[in-house]
Amino acid sequence: MAVSPQDVKKLREQTGAGFGDCKEALEKAGGDFAAAEKFLKEKGLASVAKRAGRTANEGRVFTKLQGTFAGLLEISCETDFVARNGDFVTTGQDILDGMVKNSQKEPGATEDAKLKDLAIKTKENLSLKSYKTLSAGSGEVIQDYIHGEGRIGVLVKVKVADPAKVSDPKIKQFAFDLALHAAAFNPAYLNRDKVNAGYLKEQEEILRVRDADQLVGKPENVAANIMKGKIEKLLKQICFVDQPFVKDDKLTVAQAADKVGKELGTKVELADYAYCQIGVEA
Repeated sequence: MAVSPQDVKKLREQTGAGFGDCKEALEKAGGDFAAAEKFLKEKGLASVAKRAGRTANEGRVFTKLQGTFAGLLEISCETDFVARNGDFVTTGQDILDGMVKNSQKEPGATEDAKLKDLAIKTKENLSLKSYKTLSAGSGEVIQDYIHGEGRIGVLVKVKVADPAKVSDPKIKQFAFDLALHAAAFNPAYLNRDKVNAGYLKEQEEILRVRDADQLVGKPENVAANIMKGKIEKLLKQICFVDQPFVKDDKLTVAQAADKVGKELGTKVELADYAYCQIGVEA
């Protein structure tokens, strides 16, 4: 059956599929739009399954704040072209908006279905690669930040001892500055209590081998102090609160929080954060 260009155009607008695919679907369906749409979806899902093993190192990070709940979602794809595609951006944000609205802790069937529909349109291997959430309690505020067309996404949570001060503009600004800091320096841990003991032991062993010449012939106590200094330097590099603050590198992040707290007459601290960067494993 011959189909008109107008019908093909209409089906393309409904489904987002290519001209050739829409023409083929309408011909096979005898002009029945519902049957043609079903054919396209079945064909698309089959293609999605075939693409599942293809490398997807590009993508986009999305953030959403709603009330006391926030989400950070990374969707991976194969090319940066698709990562900038309007449908990809709109659908990704829609998926996250729905999860945050429902305070979901993980993606479910609804999100998987939306992603499959998007994969059919983009013809790439897509996945909900990571999803992180933060919840704010009394005296806490969450701030989000997206950098570089969604290449990096951050959530930070700031805690204020006096809940009445949580809405102060200085707290809002400090939270935003902390989000900028995380995007710039990608801290591995919130503070020293969060550092994995196994990781720290491994790093110490690496440093002992790498800098063995500095320890040769040193008394045991001197060698121990040298290693202690090296571990201290490492902790200052990887712990968020110990890093030099992005807006004033003469202060650590913890000291910057103390400064804001003194200005407001209450204790202020960085309570938690979430970070995601495209192409970097969490």
